[in-house]
Amino acid sequence: MKISSLFDNRPQFSLEIFPPKEHTGGVATIYETLDGLKDIRPAFISCTYGAGGNLADSSTIEICSIIREKYGILPISHLTCVNNTKEDIDIILDRLKAAGISNILALRGDRRPDVPPKHDFEHASDLISYIKSRDPEFSISAACYPEGHPDSDSIVSDVLSLKTKVECGAEHLISQLFFDNEDFYRFRERCEIAGINVPIEAGIMPVTSKQSIMRMVSMCGASIPSRLAKILNRFENNPAALEEACIVYATDQIIDLISNDVDGIHLYTMNKPYLAKRIFSVIDTMR
Repeated sequence: MKISSLFDNRPQFSLEIFPPKEHTGGVATIYETLDGLKDIRPAFISCTYGAGGNLADSSTIEICSIIREKYGILPISHLTCVNNTKEDIDIILDRLKAAGISNILALRGDRRPDVPPKHDFEHASDLISYIKSRDPEFSISAACYPEGHPDSDSIVSDVLSLKTKVECGAEHLISQLFFDNEDFYRFRERCEIAGINVPIEAGIMPVTSKQSIMRMVSMCGASIPSRLAKILNRFENNPAALEEACIVYATDQIIDLISNDVDGIHLYTMNKPYLAKRIFSVIDTMR
């Protein structure tokens, strides 16, 4: 089933997980995460790729297979391209197809300083075009940035780049995290004006640590609104209180998004099922 076909009914609710690190027990430990998430009944679960998109790391495909075969949930596999050649991507696509995984979140990814640069794919749109030309049966999703991609020259150029992704074959978009819904609504309006008419899911991340979220927003270009900044400053030395306050913050964001006819919510779970279950226990009646 194509992810995009799910959005005949809206809003949809989906989740993101990541492959556990080897020192924590590797892929085997993902069962604990998925056991904790399955009762949420997400429309699909996405699984991230390693930071460099290492071809030798097949854990993402393995986890997507587990999601599909053991839990009966639709998986979507992240796939980064900037550190891969076309031959590398061919191998990964063959592995995905052999595993019965037909949905891909196509991403540029970040260059690795320890890996010689490769230039077959400079942008996510290059990857999307390549996948579609090689095997049109794959259904492609792409990332979008409500506050603009940090590498974009301007908001206008960012939306034009996003439109290129859609024209190349992206059928569904998942947003980068954001903490002010007004940023998302302005972004959605820009997409409408640009003629981008595929489903756009709002990416929501519950904050559990001031240090980690400040590091993350510095990399992805998101901003911290004053309301959230006050929460972070007030409770940064009280982890339990910070977590509780930020669960409420994320839940409030989602309720407002649903009230404003969002296509879907994509929750970045950070492999913490209890956070996701707390949030979805409040909004479950809104499905």
